[in-house]
Amino acid sequence: MKNKVIKSYPQARRRRYRSRLYRRNSPLKANLVPILSVLIASLVTTLPILPSLPLLPPLGLMMLVAWRQLRPVLWPLWIGFPLGLFDDMFSGQPVGSAVFLWSAVVIALSLINDRTNWRDYWQDWLVAALCLIFAIVGGMLIVGLVYEPAGLEPLVPQILLTIFGFPILARLVSALDRWRLAA
Repeated sequence: MKNKVIKSYPQARRRRYRSRLYRRNSPLKANLVPILSVLIASLVTTLPILPSLPLLPPLGLMMLVAWRQLRPVLWPLWIGFPLGLFDDMFSGQPVGSAVFLWSAVVIALSLINDRTNWRDYWQDWLVAALCLIFAIVGGMLIVGLVYEPAGLEPLVPQILLTIFGFPILARLVSALDRWRLAA
């Protein structure tokens, strides 16, 4: 009886770990997690937060920039158009502003990625900060074409929150990327 238990232990162990070897990732999960994370982050602007100044960072764009920096070949170059259009529908910006700004940011990130052989953490953070500042100021200027422009002073807290909140979001994207690639 004892010999049977000893002999069956390696077989049971092999069966237990066999399911972890040669497993396939779910293509649905691998493709939907990045897109859904950007869309859900864009929907955060629909929360009933009513500050007197624009404090909420553009979380959808931050998520897009983080995904684009982590996995540059994950999405095609035109992905800024549909994701920006979705953000325009829910953010309250004039329709087409996020489409233009997000497309410009994706093109800029693609050009930077093509021109550099390697980047480190600080360079990624600087590039993301410049792209996000461009989008925030560009969004204010586009709104200024429709309504009375307010100036750049009210945007300073939002820009600071965006710049210093980006590393946290980049860590979240990294965790989502590990989860989506795990079977």
